[in-house]
Amino acid sequence: MCGVAGFLDGRYSTSEEAFSIARDMADAVAHRGPDDVSVWLDSETGIALAHRRLAIIDTSPAGRQPMESVSRRHIITFNGEIYNHVDIRRQLEIRFPDACSWRGHSDTETFLTAIECWGLEKALRAAVGMFAFALWDRQDRMLYLARDRMGEKPLYYGMQNGVFLFGSELKALATHPAFGGDIDRDTLTLLLRHSYIPSPRSIYRGVRKLPAGTYIGVALDVARKYVGEFPEPQRYWSLRKVVADGCTHPFEGNPSEAVDVLHDLLLQAVRQQMAADVPLGAFLSGGIDSSTIVALMQAQSDRPVRTFTIGFGDPDYNEAEYAAAVAKHLGTDHTELYVSAGDALDVIPRLPVLFDEPFADHSQIPTFLVAKMARRHVTVALSGDGSDEMFGGYRHYSRTPRLWQAISKTPASLCRLGAHAVGVLLPHGSSRLLPDGPLPRTRLGQRWSRAKVKVRKLASLMECHSPEQLYCRQISRWSNPKMVVCGASEPSTVLADPTSWPETPDFASRLMAVDALSYLPEDILVKVDRTAMGVGLETRTPFLDHRVVEFAWRLPLSVKIRNGCQKWGLRQVLYKYVPKQFVERPKAGFEMPLASWLRGPLRDWAEALLDERRLQEEGFFDPQPIRQKWHEHLSGRAHWGGHLWSVLMFQAWLEHNRCSG
Repeated sequence: MCGVAGFLDGRYSTSEEAFSIARDMADAVAHRGPDDVSVWLDSETGIALAHRRLAIIDTSPAGRQPMESVSRRHIITFNGEIYNHVDIRRQLEIRFPDACSWRGHSDTETFLTAIECWGLEKALRAAVGMFAFALWDRQDRMLYLARDRMGEKPLYYGMQNGVFLFGSELKALATHPAFGGDIDRDTLTLLLRHSYIPSPRSIYRGVRKLPAGTYIGVALDVARKYVGEFPEPQRYWSLRKVVADGCTHPFEGNPSEAVDVLHDLLLQAVRQQMAADVPLGAFLSGGIDSSTIVALMQAQSDRPVRTFTIGFGDPDYNEAEYAAAVAKHLGTDHTELYVSAGDALDVIPRLPVLFDEPFADHSQIPTFLVAKMARRHVTVALSGDGSDEMFGGYRHYSRTPRLWQAISKTPASLCRLGAHAVGVLLPHGSSRLLPDGPLPRTRLGQRWSRAKVKVRKLASLMECHSPEQLYCRQISRWSNPKMVVCGASEPSTVLADPTSWPETPDFASRLMAVDALSYLPEDILVKVDRTAMGVGLETRTPFLDHRVVEFAWRLPLSVKIRNGCQKWGLRQVLYKYVPKQFVERPKAGFEMPLASWLRGPLRDWAEALLDERRLQEEGFFDPQPIRQKWHEHLSGRAHWGGHLWSVLMFQAWLEHNRCSG
């Protein structure tokens, strides 16, 4: 894994100046590649490609980047892994022996040669892997940017004051003297709704994320005479099409045959992703996903696999004992680390640096801690992320259709009456009928407090007019963020536009498709990439091998959710290696006690960031709704931890960037 950066600018008078700037851009993402740094520059055209290296495959100088092709036509700076590069190399040697003058055995060299022989799009379609890269074509004077199918690796780009910039992270772009850094208020509304910023937008005006499964070409002349927008990115792989094709041509075998095919595909994906010239391990939570990956790794390894988990003293948030039981059964070399609340709280000041733009999924904290612990022992770790969206793992895939069925059968007038009654009986403020008071300290009182939150949430859902609106409201943080962000309007996204949702035979599958298009690449994969690369750890996700994804969408819903059992088909694969009793328990997320922290050890930090005068002076937020939620949360009358966290993450990011700027 590596960090890439660069620019296209014909204005520099000296190559020394351009080289220095490119080197600074690369150094801004040094955590992504601590092993080496290099810059390739063509001062005549004004193109600079920079690379920070984390050596995984071919750690020798032969794998150094930016890398030139044999003909010297193409130069690439590449971040990621091509898992089937050995197969591609064999094909090239048979069909194009003259082009295969190998200098080493790196996947980057193989992929660059494939581009030279097949062209960019065919090489992209042939590659199995995760990646983001920039490619300069000397002959056509074109700069190409490309990103992997599912969006595992990030890539930002944009025109800033006449210079085309790109990089793995925003901090690389921000290092360039031409970078403007104007905050996009409209994008800020998306952060408040989703807790993340969806592609193609970024927190800055004029800077975009390259969408997953696409590439874009920027001609030198276009970059120099830029006006308006660049051409839209071109798709070489489409998850929407995969969903449509899978629903049109479903798997025709019986459930047992489906499990066997899935087992074989996962074995292949795990085997290819275990290739590395450095120490390798896996995250293990003890749940279905990570246990499956570790089981398939151990089945194909001649020595114990290194596995890692973190534990917490609070039993409500601790799964370490389950992970230890699975590790013992499989015979892995297991390492666990119990962390305190203080350890977790110490991560918070690092979040603006790690995430580079505001990001508010608070499971970012334990994810960082387990990555940091694993990096002490290995350089690569396999992860179980991505299976929930493919195999029906989230509870709302079953609950939302059932809830809508109940709401749709209830007269609208009765729904409105019920919602109104809840508002009277259980308001967020104090009530004579059912006073809220401070947060109860007894377990019974805490259960009552949580129950009130759920009832209030249900009341708001009763007013929904469609299943799509119901789902959107369920997963939104702030229901009307443009009323919180000053002078902003909310841009359209996949989630907010049900007409763009893929068509599927059932609503549960439709929700999976929407999550796979939005939540998975924009939240889950961002969280894993930034936390792991923040400590120089490469993560790999076998469930996102596109061959597994394509097969998953051919499976009928009954193989995914069966008799109320989530991820039924995947469980059958796991049961070949691990007895049911080790993993049969309710699904638990990688959560932290955020609500109580905001009332306790984080209170002073949050109060300073949410200070009313400060919010007014900065001018991004209307203080009134934020302060109201803050007071209600402190009193225990409501739990607004998620809402407040999105605001706090922006405030902390803003403070960091002003101080560091």
